[in-house]
Amino acid sequence: MTDAERLSRFMERIERGDKIEATDWMPDEYRVTLVRFMQMHALSEIMGALPEKDWVPKAPTLARKLSLMAKVQDEMGHGQLIMRIAEDLAAPLGKTREDLVTELFTGQAKFHNVFHMPAPTWADVGMIGWLVDGAAVVSQAALLDSSYGPYARVLQRVCAEEGFHIQHGESVCLALAEGMPEQRQMLQDGLNRWWESLLLFFGPAETTSASATVLMKYRFRTKTNEELRQKFFTKYVPRIWSLGLTLPDPDFRWNEEQQLWQYSQPDWSKLKAIVKNQGPLSQYRIGLRQTSYEQTQWVREALLSKPAAIA
Repeated sequence: MTDAERLSRFMERIERGDKIEATDWMPDEYRVTLVRFMQMHALSEIMGALPEKDWVPKAPTLARKLSLMAKVQDEMGHGQLIMRIAEDLAAPLGKTREDLVTELFTGQAKFHNVFHMPAPTWADVGMIGWLVDGAAVVSQAALLDSSYGPYARVLQRVCAEEGFHIQHGESVCLALAEGMPEQRQMLQDGLNRWWESLLLFFGPAETTSASATVLMKYRFRTKTNEELRQKFFTKYVPRIWSLGLTLPDPDFRWNEEQQLWQYSQPDWSKLKAIVKNQGPLSQYRIGLRQTSYEQTQWVREALLSKPAAIA
């Protein structure tokens, strides 16, 4: 069978909604793009734990400390699960799990733009759990029908656990909203800080990137950036208003005629800088992760080493 015939049959499977498995034939374009996408997702889960783990020792109560510790543990676990399936897909390309991780330190791999940002107050913990994770679930839920079977199955668990993370973040925000004026102001300040990052989260409405085109072509994803952003607005903006919070965008409103939310465009140059690892805390967090990875190298080597022969 020629490559053209294989590709034709592959596309027929995609159009039927079949799930592609790691052992199936697939075009290099599909494999390379999916590895890059899942690598970024896995690294984002791992890097996303860093701004929150700093708040574990500073959480206001023991219950908050325990719930935040559990959330951080979950995020690291999600990263490992997704890295595992990315590893299987990357093997035929000559890439190992270690390659997928260490490319973060060389700038060859990226992690999500929101995790380059600072989290200076306890309100930021609430915003990350409620709205940032909420935005993540909106994106990830749209991938549950992904054409790549192993990823779609892992996402079922990830999305289920992220639901608890959203409840955790919402609980923190509710407590602050019902607190003293200083606490309510802390919450409003947190929203003001994160609003632009939430807009940047989904990426530009119109994108001509090669990877986005390939992901849509092979039905790895089926929703555009703007469709996901509008879905996020519909789900979370009424909840934000219900807490008495004000969006830091005076032009934000529902357009009845067009049946969509209108909003002021964020500064997209910030996203371009973050993609180059030039965000507020990009280098600090990458350095922190690299140090941790290097210091635990002996553990990985010990686990992979063969046991000594018994005389």
